[in-house]
Amino acid sequence: MPTGQVRPIRVGIVEDNPLFLDLVAASLDSVIGLEVVATSKTVAEARSVLADLDIDVAVLDIDLPDGNGVGLGVWLSTNFPRPGIVLLSATDMLELFLGLPEETRAGWSYLAKSSSTDLDVLTKTIQATARGRSIIDPSLVDRSRAKSGGRVSRLTKRQFEVLRAVSRGLSNQAIADEFGFSLKTVVAHLSAIYAALDIPEGSNPRVHSVLEFLQETDRS
Repeated sequence: MPTGQVRPIRVGIVEDNPLFLDLVAASLDSVIGLEVVATSKTVAEARSVLADLDIDVAVLDIDLPDGNGVGLGVWLSTNFPRPGIVLLSATDMLELFLGLPEETRAGWSYLAKSSSTDLDVLTKTIQATARGRSIIDPSLVDRSRAKSGGRVSRLTKRQFEVLRAVSRGLSNQAIADEFGFSLKTVVAHLSAIYAALDIPEGSNPRVHSVLEFLQETDRS
């Protein structure tokens, strides 16, 4: 690589549907700054192939013929220092994702397969995941409604909208731009949200609030 050139984000893909695998791989390879370095169709094949590669993000189908992407993601996260995980699912399996321990789930993202065919959504999710952020499928988050009785339901309408934006993976600056706020106002809203949700001491407040949002909302 020439001096000063930024290394592309190295991506591994595990998907058992050959047509979908080829579509995703070809699409991502067309994006400047991304490089698909490996593809696999099973958990066993992925363990053999990905173990020898220095990947930044693994894009994993949850439902695989010899296991599932969640277990494969845990194995990758446990055995290798860098790879972020993007889970893909043909059905709403977000609860399986939410069942992972918080420390395991850091740097993981979740997309419905229907959203992953949107190259812009998939690209931004991979880029954010490579930076250690967690992205939840915007289509799932955007239709979320607070369940009654939870702490999320007691947020003001504006606080709920800000928390929804955080759950979509938006940065403070992006939230400010979307709502026409100053950064100071965004920080003030987030502080009020964290206080209302009673974030446990020692937790990452942003991650914890997103998880609480997902657990206390309906997406039907």
